[in-house]
Amino acid sequence: MPTDPTFRRITTDDDVRFCATLMCGSEPWLTLHRDHAGAERLFRDPGKESWLVEVDGTPAGFIVLEMQGAFVGYIKSICIAPEFRGSGLGTRTLHFAEEQVFSRFPNVFLCVSSFNTRARKLYERLGYELVGELRDYVITGASELLMRKTHGPLVPGAETSDSPVR
Repeated sequence: MPTDPTFRRITTDDDVRFCATLMCGSEPWLTLHRDHAGAERLFRDPGKESWLVEVDGTPAGFIVLEMQGAFVGYIKSICIAPEFRGSGLGTRTLHFAEEQVFSRFPNVFLCVSSFNTRARKLYERLGYELVGELRDYVITGASELLMRKTHGPLVPGAETSDSPVR
């Protein structure tokens, strides 16, 4: 990779179109039947933190984070353009997302489709652990695997009433 990637918020119609087109032409979204209009809504949602990944000024991918609501610290979507895959850009993008999340919350969550074995191996290599399975959640015959990387509980120092630690 020639230079380090840069990350900036998705703000323009061109950004949205690039990201929606990339999403709709890539796995797992092809198998999950993501349509272009739905993808554009995701990138325009003000409740999400949507980031464009650029390399030398060229759009190279995106990441979308859930940073508010009941399930905070969730990586909703991540994708790297085909010509940049295998270059370490996905790992760098995940590290960027982790910095964003861990600066505010102790846990990073993501889901990976059961058929997306390459992505799951990456997440496991980076320290994510499987914490749950949602069978037939998006499409019949496939699961969404909930994974977590943690620095601790959401409420530090809190214990259950039956905790042996007092």
